[in-house]
Amino acid sequence: MQAFEIEKYKTLTGHYGPVYAIIPGPGPDTFFSSGNDGMIVEWKLDGTEEGRMIARVSNSVYTLIFIPKTGRLIAGQNYDGIHIFDIKNRKETGSLKLTDAAIFEIKHYGHHLFIAMGRGEIIVVDLKSMKVAHKIKLSSENVRSLEIVRDMLIAGYSDNYIRILGLNDLRERKVLEAHNNSVFVLKSNPTGEYLLSGGRDAHLKVWNINDGFSIHESIVAHMFTINSIDFNPAGTHFITGSMDKTIKLWDAGQFKLLKVIDKERFGGHLSSVNKLVWSNYKNRVISCSDDRTISIWDIKI
Repeated sequence: MQAFEIEKYKTLTGHYGPVYAIIPGPGPDTFFSSGNDGMIVEWKLDGTEEGRMIARVSNSVYTLIFIPKTGRLIAGQNYDGIHIFDIKNRKETGSLKLTDAAIFEIKHYGHHLFIAMGRGEIIVVDLKSMKVAHKIKLSSENVRSLEIVRDMLIAGYSDNYIRILGLNDLRERKVLEAHNNSVFVLKSNPTGEYLLSGGRDAHLKVWNINDGFSIHESIVAHMFTINSIDFNPAGTHFITGSMDKTIKLWDAGQFKLLKVIDKERFGGHLSSVNKLVWSNYKNRVISCSDDRTISIWDIKI
Protein backbone atom coordinates (compact mmCIF):
# COMPACT_ATOMS: atom_id res chain seq x y z
CA MET A 1 0.00 0.00 0.00
CA GLN A 2 1.18 3.47 -0.86
CA ALA A 3 2.38 5.50 2.13
CA PHE A 4 1.43 9.15 2.46
CA GLU A 5 0.87 11.70 5.20
CA ILE A 6 -1.76 14.41 5.42
CA GLU A 7 -1.63 17.23 7.93
CA LYS A 8 -3.32 20.61 8.16
CA TYR A 9 -0.56 23.23 8.15
CA LYS A 10 -2.71 26.24 9.03
CA THR A 11 -6.08 27.94 8.65
CA LEU A 12 -6.42 31.47 7.30
CA THR A 13 -9.33 33.71 8.25
CA GLY A 14 -10.24 37.23 7.25
CA HIS A 15 -12.98 36.87 4.65
CA TYR A 16 -16.47 37.87 5.79
CA GLY A 17 -18.34 35.41 3.61
CA PRO A 18 -17.88 32.21 1.61
CA VAL A 19 -14.57 32.02 -0.27
CA TYR A 20 -14.98 30.95 -3.89
CA ALA A 21 -11.70 31.64 -5.69
CA ILE A 22 -8.04 30.86 -5.03
CA ILE A 23 -5.19 31.05 -7.55
CA PRO A 24 -1.36 30.99 -7.37
CA GLY A 25 0.28 34.40 -6.97
CA PRO A 26 3.41 36.06 -8.36
CA GLY A 27 5.79 34.41 -5.89
CA PRO A 28 6.17 30.66 -5.40
CA ASP A 29 4.74 30.91 -1.89
CA THR A 30 1.92 33.38 -2.61
CA PHE A 31 -1.71 33.07 -3.66
CA PHE A 32 -4.83 35.20 -4.07
CA SER A 33 -8.34 34.63 -2.79
CA SER A 34 -11.76 36.20 -3.19
CA GLY A 35 -15.40 35.40 -2.60
CA ASN A 36 -18.82 36.57 -1.52
CA ASP A 37 -17.49 39.65 0.31
CA GLY A 38 -15.79 41.02 -2.82
CA MET A 39 -12.43 41.21 -1.04
CA ILE A 40 -9.36 40.27 -3.09
CA VAL A 41 -6.52 39.23 -0.77
CA GLU A 42 -2.91 38.12 -1.25
CA TRP A 43 -1.58 35.50 1.18
CA LYS A 44 1.68 33.68 1.89
CA LEU A 45 1.86 29.92 2.28
CA ASP A 46 4.56 30.31 4.92
CA GLY A 47 4.97 32.91 7.62
CA THR A 48 2.27 35.38 8.62
CA GLU A 49 -1.38 34.38 8.81
CA GLU A 50 -2.48 37.88 7.85
CA GLY A 51 -3.39 38.61 4.24
CA ARG A 52 -2.65 41.73 2.18
CA MET A 53 -5.77 43.39 0.81
CA ILE A 54 -5.43 44.13 -2.91
CA ALA A 55 -8.90 45.50 -3.59
CA ARG A 56 -12.58 45.19 -2.82
CA VAL A 57 -15.41 45.11 -5.34
CA SER A 58 -19.13 45.45 -4.75
CA ASN A 59 -20.32 41.96 -5.72
CA SER A 60 -19.22 38.35 -5.36
CA VAL A 61 -16.14 37.10 -7.19
CA TYR A 62 -16.23 33.48 -8.34
CA THR A 63 -13.06 33.58 -10.40
CA LEU A 64 -9.64 35.23 -10.47
CA ILE A 65 -6.77 35.01 -12.93
CA PHE A 66 -3.20 36.28 -12.61
CA ILE A 67 -1.04 36.94 -15.68
CA PRO A 68 2.62 36.77 -14.56
CA LYS A 69 4.02 38.37 -17.72
CA THR A 70 2.12 41.60 -17.14
CA GLY A 71 1.65 41.38 -13.39
CA ARG A 72 -2.06 41.94 -13.82
CA LEU A 73 -4.69 40.37 -11.59
CA ILE A 74 -8.14 40.05 -13.16
CA ALA A 75 -11.32 39.49 -11.18
CA GLY A 76 -14.69 38.47 -12.56
CA GLN A 77 -17.25 40.49 -10.60
CA ASN A 78 -20.72 39.02 -10.83
CA TYR A 79 -23.32 41.10 -12.68
CA ASP A 80 -20.73 43.70 -13.63
CA GLY A 81 -17.72 42.48 -15.61
CA ILE A 82 -13.97 42.14 -15.27
CA HIS A 83 -11.69 44.36 -13.19
CA ILE A 84 -7.93 44.59 -13.68
CA PHE A 85 -5.60 45.39 -10.78
CA ASP A 86 -1.98 46.44 -10.36
CA ILE A 87 -1.11 44.24 -7.40
CA LYS A 88 2.07 46.11 -6.48
CA ASN A 89 0.27 49.42 -6.00
CA ARG A 90 -3.09 47.83 -5.12
CA LYS A 91 -4.79 49.92 -7.74
CA GLU A 92 -7.46 49.22 -10.34
CA THR A 93 -6.11 49.95 -13.81
CA GLY A 94 -9.07 49.00 -15.96
CA SER A 95 -12.48 47.39 -16.19
CA LEU A 96 -14.90 46.15 -18.79
CA LYS A 97 -18.64 45.85 -18.35
CA LEU A 98 -19.79 42.62 -19.99
CA THR A 99 -23.37 41.65 -19.07
CA ASP A 100 -25.48 41.55 -15.94
CA ALA A 101 -24.99 37.77 -15.66
CA ALA A 102 -22.75 35.83 -13.29
CA ILE A 103 -19.11 35.18 -14.25
CA PHE A 104 -18.13 31.62 -13.38
CA GLU A 105 -14.61 31.16 -14.79
CA ILE A 106 -11.90 33.01 -16.73
CA LYS A 107 -9.11 31.40 -18.76
CA HIS A 108 -6.19 33.16 -20.41
CA TYR A 109 -4.53 32.22 -23.70
CA GLY A 110 -2.30 34.47 -25.79
CA HIS A 111 -3.77 37.96 -25.82
CA HIS A 112 -7.28 36.84 -24.99
CA LEU A 113 -9.47 36.08 -22.01
CA PHE A 114 -12.15 33.42 -22.33
CA ILE A 115 -14.97 34.08 -19.88
CA ALA A 116 -17.68 31.59 -18.83
CA MET A 117 -20.91 33.45 -18.26
CA GLY A 118 -24.44 32.89 -17.09
CA ARG A 119 -27.18 32.42 -19.67
CA GLY A 120 -24.96 30.34 -21.93
CA GLU A 121 -22.41 32.82 -23.20
CA ILE A 122 -18.66 32.52 -23.62
CA ILE A 123 -17.20 36.00 -24.05
CA VAL A 124 -13.73 36.46 -25.55
CA VAL A 125 -11.93 39.68 -24.58
CA ASP A 126 -8.92 41.08 -26.46
CA LEU A 127 -6.51 42.22 -23.75
CA LYS A 128 -4.68 44.59 -26.09
CA SER A 129 -7.73 46.64 -26.98
CA MET A 130 -9.79 45.75 -23.88
CA LYS A 131 -12.77 45.09 -26.10
CA VAL A 132 -15.06 42.13 -26.59
CA ALA A 133 -13.76 40.17 -29.58
CA HIS A 134 -16.34 37.37 -29.72
CA LYS A 135 -19.51 36.14 -28.08
CA ILE A 136 -20.39 32.45 -28.38
CA LYS A 137 -23.77 31.12 -27.30
CA LEU A 138 -24.36 27.40 -27.78
CA SER A 139 -26.92 26.93 -25.00
CA SER A 140 -29.34 28.98 -22.94
CA GLU A 141 -27.94 27.42 -19.74
CA ASN A 142 -24.96 28.73 -17.74
CA VAL A 143 -21.39 28.05 -18.81
CA ARG A 144 -19.96 26.86 -15.49
CA SER A 145 -16.43 25.79 -16.40
CA LEU A 146 -13.70 26.17 -19.01
CA GLU A 147 -10.48 24.34 -19.80
CA ILE A 148 -7.89 24.87 -22.53
CA VAL A 149 -6.15 21.74 -23.84
CA ARG A 150 -3.89 21.74 -26.90
CA ASP A 151 -5.85 23.64 -29.58
CA MET A 152 -9.23 23.20 -27.87
CA LEU A 153 -11.44 25.33 -25.67
CA ILE A 154 -13.59 22.98 -23.60
CA ALA A 155 -16.73 24.25 -21.85
CA GLY A 156 -18.99 22.65 -19.25
CA TYR A 157 -22.62 23.75 -19.19
CA SER A 158 -25.56 23.62 -16.81
CA ASP A 159 -27.49 21.71 -19.50
CA ASN A 160 -25.29 18.71 -18.56
CA TYR A 161 -23.16 18.85 -21.75
CA ILE A 162 -19.49 19.43 -22.43
CA ARG A 163 -18.77 21.23 -25.69
CA ILE A 164 -15.36 21.20 -27.39
CA LEU A 165 -14.51 24.21 -29.56
CA GLY A 166 -11.51 24.98 -31.71
CA LEU A 167 -9.38 27.47 -29.81
CA ASN A 168 -8.50 29.47 -32.92
CA ASP A 169 -11.78 29.45 -34.89
CA LEU A 170 -14.17 28.94 -31.90
CA ARG A 171 -16.22 26.48 -33.93
CA GLU A 172 -17.93 23.61 -32.16
CA ARG A 173 -16.09 20.35 -32.81
CA LYS A 174 -17.78 17.87 -30.51
CA VAL A 175 -20.54 17.64 -27.91
CA LEU A 176 -20.46 15.20 -24.98
CA GLU A 177 -23.56 14.23 -23.02
CA ALA A 178 -21.52 14.29 -19.86
CA HIS A 179 -23.47 14.37 -16.60
CA ASN A 180 -26.96 14.04 -15.16
CA ASN A 181 -26.82 17.64 -13.98
CA SER A 182 -24.66 20.76 -14.36
CA VAL A 183 -21.00 20.32 -15.28
CA PHE A 184 -19.28 22.34 -12.54
CA VAL A 185 -15.58 21.73 -13.15
CA LEU A 186 -13.19 20.62 -15.92
CA LYS A 187 -9.51 19.80 -15.48
CA SER A 188 -7.00 18.13 -17.80
CA ASN A 189 -4.06 16.17 -16.48
CA PRO A 190 -0.60 17.75 -17.01
CA THR A 191 0.16 15.62 -20.09
CA GLY A 192 -3.14 16.49 -21.79
CA GLU A 193 -4.07 12.84 -22.10
CA TYR A 194 -7.22 12.92 -19.98
CA LEU A 195 -9.96 15.42 -19.18
CA LEU A 196 -11.67 15.14 -15.80
CA SER A 197 -15.16 16.52 -15.27
CA GLY A 198 -17.15 16.91 -12.07
CA GLY A 199 -20.80 17.68 -11.83
CA ARG A 200 -23.71 18.52 -9.61
CA ASP A 201 -24.58 14.81 -9.90
CA ALA A 202 -21.50 14.10 -7.70
CA HIS A 203 -19.93 11.99 -10.45
CA LEU A 204 -16.32 12.24 -11.56
CA LYS A 205 -15.81 11.35 -15.20
CA VAL A 206 -12.54 10.71 -16.99
CA TRP A 207 -12.43 11.33 -20.74
CA ASN A 208 -9.68 9.96 -23.00
CA ILE A 209 -8.67 12.93 -25.17
CA ASN A 210 -6.44 10.82 -27.42
CA ASP A 211 -9.40 8.55 -28.20
CA GLY A 212 -11.79 11.29 -29.25
CA PHE A 213 -12.99 11.99 -25.70
CA SER A 214 -14.23 8.47 -25.12
CA ILE A 215 -15.31 7.77 -21.54
CA HIS A 216 -12.49 6.10 -19.57
CA GLU A 217 -13.96 6.08 -16.07
CA SER A 218 -17.23 7.12 -14.43
CA ILE A 219 -17.06 7.29 -10.65
CA VAL A 220 -19.59 8.19 -7.96
CA ALA A 221 -16.96 10.28 -6.23
CA HIS A 222 -18.82 12.41 -3.67
CA MET A 223 -22.21 12.74 -1.99
CA PHE A 224 -22.95 16.16 -3.50
CA THR A 225 -21.67 18.56 -6.20
CA ILE A 226 -17.98 18.36 -7.19
CA ASN A 227 -16.76 21.96 -7.22
CA SER A 228 -13.03 21.69 -7.92
CA ILE A 229 -10.29 19.38 -9.21
CA ASP A 230 -6.53 19.87 -9.30
CA PHE A 231 -3.44 17.75 -9.97
CA ASN A 232 -0.19 17.68 -8.07
CA PRO A 233 2.79 19.16 -9.99
CA ALA A 234 4.05 15.69 -10.95
CA GLY A 235 0.64 14.65 -12.30
CA THR A 236 0.64 11.44 -10.28
CA HIS A 237 -2.27 12.37 -8.00
CA PHE A 238 -5.25 14.69 -7.95
CA ILE A 239 -7.73 16.08 -5.46
CA THR A 240 -11.44 16.80 -5.62
CA GLY A 241 -13.46 19.19 -3.45
CA SER A 242 -17.17 18.96 -2.92
CA MET A 243 -20.27 20.52 -1.49
CA ASP A 244 -20.28 17.49 0.85
CA LYS A 245 -17.50 19.31 2.85
CA THR A 246 -14.75 16.85 1.93
CA ILE A 247 -11.50 16.86 -0.03
CA LYS A 248 -10.59 13.55 -1.62
CA LEU A 249 -7.13 12.39 -2.70
CA TRP A 250 -6.90 10.14 -5.76
CA ASP A 251 -4.30 8.14 -7.66
CA ALA A 252 -4.11 9.67 -11.16
CA GLY A 253 -2.86 6.49 -12.82
CA GLN A 254 -5.64 4.16 -11.71
CA PHE A 255 -8.22 6.81 -10.71
CA LYS A 256 -8.57 5.17 -7.31
CA LEU A 257 -9.57 6.92 -4.10
CA LEU A 258 -6.76 7.04 -1.54
CA LYS A 259 -7.97 9.27 1.28
CA VAL A 260 -10.89 11.40 2.47
CA ILE A 261 -9.97 14.66 4.20
CA ASP A 262 -12.87 15.64 6.43
CA LYS A 263 -13.60 17.54 9.64
CA GLU A 264 -13.64 14.51 11.93
CA ARG A 265 -10.28 13.01 10.99
CA PHE A 266 -8.24 15.94 9.70
CA GLY A 267 -9.92 19.15 10.88
CA GLY A 268 -11.36 19.81 7.45
CA HIS A 269 -13.97 22.32 6.40
CA LEU A 270 -17.36 22.84 8.04
CA SER A 271 -19.14 23.55 4.77
CA SER A 272 -18.82 23.27 0.99
CA VAL A 273 -15.26 23.05 -0.39
CA ASN A 274 -15.38 25.49 -3.29
CA LYS A 275 -11.89 25.60 -4.78
CA LEU A 276 -8.60 23.68 -4.57
CA VAL A 277 -5.07 24.50 -5.68
CA TRP A 278 -2.21 21.99 -5.48
CA SER A 279 0.73 24.38 -5.24
CA ASN A 280 4.23 23.92 -6.62
CA TYR A 281 5.48 25.31 -3.31
CA LYS A 282 6.34 22.34 -1.08
CA ASN A 283 3.48 20.43 -2.76
CA ARG A 284 1.02 22.18 -0.46
CA VAL A 285 -2.71 22.06 -1.11
CA ILE A 286 -4.87 25.15 -0.60
CA SER A 287 -8.63 24.84 -0.09
CA CYS A 288 -11.39 27.39 0.48
CA SER A 289 -14.92 27.00 1.67
CA ASP A 290 -18.35 28.41 2.41
CA ASP A 291 -17.21 28.34 6.06
CA ARG A 292 -15.22 31.56 5.28
CA THR A 293 -11.84 29.93 5.84
CA ILE A 294 -8.84 28.93 3.73
CA SER A 295 -6.91 25.83 4.75
CA ILE A 296 -3.36 24.90 3.80
CA TRP A 297 -2.48 21.20 3.80
CA ASP A 298 0.81 19.32 3.82
CA ILE A 299 0.38 16.16 1.74
CA LYS A 300 3.49 14.00 1.60
CA ILE A 301 3.34 11.26 -1.01
